[in-house]
Amino acid sequence: MKKTILYEDHLRLGAKMVEFAGYEMPIRYTSITDEHLAVRKQAGIFDVSHMGEIHVIGKEATELVNYIFTNNVNSMTANQVLYGMMCYENGGVVDDLLVYKYNDQFYLLVVNASNVDKDFEWIQKQNRFDADVINKSEDISEVALQGPLAEAMLQKATEYDLSGLTFFTFDEMPIFGYDCLVSRTGYTGEDGFEIYGDHDAIRSIFNRLLEDNPELLACGLGCRDTLRFEVALPLYGNELSADITPIEAGLNFAVSFDKNDYIGKSVLERQKRDKPKRRIVGLQLEGKGILRHGYDVYHEDTRVGVITTGYIAPSTNESVALALIDKPYDKMNQELAVEIRNKRVKVKVRSKKFYDKKYHK
Repeated sequence: MKKTILYEDHLRLGAKMVEFAGYEMPIRYTSITDEHLAVRKQAGIFDVSHMGEIHVIGKEATELVNYIFTNNVNSMTANQVLYGMMCYENGGVVDDLLVYKYNDQFYLLVVNASNVDKDFEWIQKQNRFDADVINKSEDISEVALQGPLAEAMLQKATEYDLSGLTFFTFDEMPIFGYDCLVSRTGYTGEDGFEIYGDHDAIRSIFNRLLEDNPELLACGLGCRDTLRFEVALPLYGNELSADITPIEAGLNFAVSFDKNDYIGKSVLERQKRDKPKRRIVGLQLEGKGILRHGYDVYHEDTRVGVITTGYIAPSTNESVALALIDKPYDKMNQELAVEIRNKRVKVKVRSKKFYDKKYHK
């Protein structure tokens, strides 16, 4: 398995390590709940060096990114970040990703760790434009600093005025003297930053931030998943996949129909017009138990869906889930059942946002 530059630091900090996307990564240091609540109330720092970074550079870089990306790159200004998907012709998702725009001829695509090689090959295959596609993933490390105290902690490490860095924008700046790219983005529903740099820089930054801020917790992938789940942020392979379109996932805001043709556009347009036959909704368990990924959902004796992610939400202590449900059983307050260990338990359709986001706008 691969190791990030922070591997030895994870061991020193007592992390429980697991395999994820071909890397040996920390799932937790203390407990998932403790780390989750630290991000909600104070701040946490995550090693996300396993994520993929792909440069698209050249005269027709904008045209290439727009052709493979569901959102509208033409609407972007320099130093803006945009979320969206790459889709197959049938509307299924190759991956969801962030696009960072330096200028019309230079973009950074940040893709999911498990999809780096697939994504890179896919983009190369679609490249009929005057642009170069370069996989920079092995050269870049990354940490995410997230939580209500994140700005104050990071401000102590840089002369750059972070109050001017708005949500979903980025800039280059020194952090503890190291040249870094910093974006006001994250995957937790809290304010925070994602910090990119060379390997030595990120190792130093990770350790310095922990040393200088006693209230900052190192956090693993376990609470990264519970945090994103509570605010209904999708996980590729769960709420998005080659078989689940952005429209079915309820991510219409990341799909633009105000630009020229792109891969999957015709299918997504049709789904939006005709309404999808299934969609991701929230479920709440009425009773005791835990709803988990892969559990089947029933209306009487008919299987009408499947749970894509389920937990007891640490912030609210509710047993809730995201689920892909067939119409017409996706309506608010619809009573359904989930099979847990060969026993049917009652659930009800509810809002899929289990916790309110607290972004810095």
